[in-house]
Amino acid sequence: MYIVTAGNMGSGKTTLTKMLCKHYGWTPRYEQVAANPYIEDYYNDMPRWVLGMEVFFLKERFRDLLAINAASDSETIIQDRSIFEGVYVFAKNNYALGNMQTRDFETYMELFESMMMVARQPDLMIYLRASVPHLVANIQKRGREYEQGLAIEYLRGLNENYDDFIFHQYKGQCLVIDVDNLDYEHRTEDFKSIINRIDARLFGFF
Repeated sequence: MYIVTAGNMGSGKTTLTKMLCKHYGWTPRYEQVAANPYIEDYYNDMPRWVLGMEVFFLKERFRDLLAINAASDSETIIQDRSIFEGVYVFAKNNYALGNMQTRDFETYMELFESMMMVARQPDLMIYLRASVPHLVANIQKRGREYEQGLAIEYLRGLNENYDDFIFHQYKGQCLVIDVDNLDYEHRTEDFKSIINRIDARLFGFF
């Protein structure tokens, strides 16, 4: 199976991905944030570095898709953010904010559409939905220096794009989890409630 943990920055998707891997024995494919050579430059000057930053993530997620396609049928892989989110949420947000020029966005989308010829849709997308204050609190807590100056409008735009993508564009099976009042990392009952919902979707367990 192919599972995706989706969600805005600060939503807790990487933490949940690690916990699900431990619980189910799934194989993780993590987003290569630290490895992106454009990331810090991007947060200092978004219009200058946005294309390189977005293309790097697109390239890495496409590599993940190829690895997922090559995996054995008995292996379940869970991906920390999908190629679809990178395009329909993050790149779209940069374009809407004017960070990405039209010709760059069109070239980027043509590259993505070519990749879709071999793309595989997830068997389940787990969307961690969070309010902007919740995201800000988590971003401050994890302490990545280059993220600390993010504008509220930037995060709000990502959230709006996520909701539009999940509720109006994405056609696959999706489990939406509102995380504002959950602490699944530290409260067993919260993590168990998520596991129960995943089991119900994947295996028909109630």
